Amino acid sequence: MNRRGFIGRGLSLGAAAAVAGAVPARAAAGGARPALASSGRAQTPMMITSHTNDTGRRAATAAWQILSGGGTAMDAVERGANIIELDPDETSVGWGGLPNADGVVQLDASVMDGVTYNAGSVAGIEGIRTPASVARLVMERTDHVMLIGEYAQRFAVGFGFEVQDLMTPKSREIWLRWREGLSDRDDWGPPDHLRRPGGGSGGGGMARTGFGEDAVRREAEEWAELLDLPGRDGPDRDYVLAEALIHRYGTTNVLAVDAQGNVSGITTTSGLAWKVPGRVGDSPIIGAGLYVDNDIGAAAVTGRGEDVIKSCAGYYIVSRMGAGRTPQQACEDAVGMIRHKYRNVAPDFIPSEKFVAINKDGDHGCAWMPFRDTPPRMTVANADGIQTYEGVSVAD
Repeated sequence: MNRRGFIGRGLSLGAAAAVAGAVPARAAAGGARPALASSGRAQTPMMITSHTNDTGRRAATAAWQILSGGGTAMDAVERGANIIELDPDETSVGWGGLPNADGVVQLDASVMDGVTYNAGSVAGIEGIRTPASVARLVMERTDHVMLIGEYAQRFAVGFGFEVQDLMTPKSREIWLRWREGLSDRDDWGPPDHLRRPGGGSGGGGMARTGFGEDAVRREAEEWAELLDLPGRDGPDRDYVLAEALIHRYGTTNVLAVDAQGNVSGITTTSGLAWKVPGRVGDSPIIGAGLYVDNDIGAAAVTGRGEDVIKSCAGYYIVSRMGAGRTPQQACEDAVGMIRHKYRNVAPDFIPSEKFVAINKDGDHGCAWMPFRDTPPRMTVANADGIQTYEGVSVAD
């Protein structure tokens, strides 16, 4: 199997694809756009999501129904994100997302629309199960980009959203299990890359036992056990363990290009599990966890938000594509860039980010660096069907 490429096809889209083929593409407006590099897989309309489980496939199916009927990329990504947010078994976003250290679920989300060069986001919103839709309202019904906390909730209620309990029996049980071992498993003290291997300098336990790949694997095993992830002892064990690291940080991404050639994206999350109350990650920050440029494409990130904020990774990936890199190459560039930033501080530190990207022509890519021999995956929907795409794990 090629290290990058499609590894499975689960759904034929025949009739829907025929509809998409009947929708004429609109020529790019506003003059020449940057030349985009492609690896030959590119086609539009299309969408991707970082989720690869059954929920991710349902999200892709719903988004594709909109795109194949000539609908907008913005409507498609919102529909896809909502399906994931409303799944109570998804502990990384929306309803059922893992709470902060006090047992309160605080959600972040952002949207960006390439057509209008507009964006909206919410941070630390409580009680609203679909924060991506609230972020879209911030974008479309105000001249602001971000609303926070109780004010974001008030704004949502004003548009008819219902305040509901975001905890589920599953997420509450996981939080209670974590709380029982709280003593050395929190986010107080120095950041991970400044902690001495072995748990010194203010911490121990998960993510505090060293920097190398063995330590990362131990952390992943603990998280997979805590989250009771299916498949952690099966033939796909390494991928499940790598996903467990990403899962701790929450988040899903949905990006799309529609038949008119317009690009939109959403990043939505319950944030870092057990975070210090009030912590905001990269997901609601335009240019960090999400960035869209209608002349180029879009990029989004899951993983440790602090790394992504400091590197402006979403913007970085899109700018690399604008310079001629493919989405796959640009995602690999971002992993290498963040790794380089830490090299002089903590040479063995392994970041836990997953990058996904598309360009305007429908090419796509993803990369991460939890385990060097375990490539990341994402779900792709286009006229060929709904498939799982395997990206690249960057070794250094």
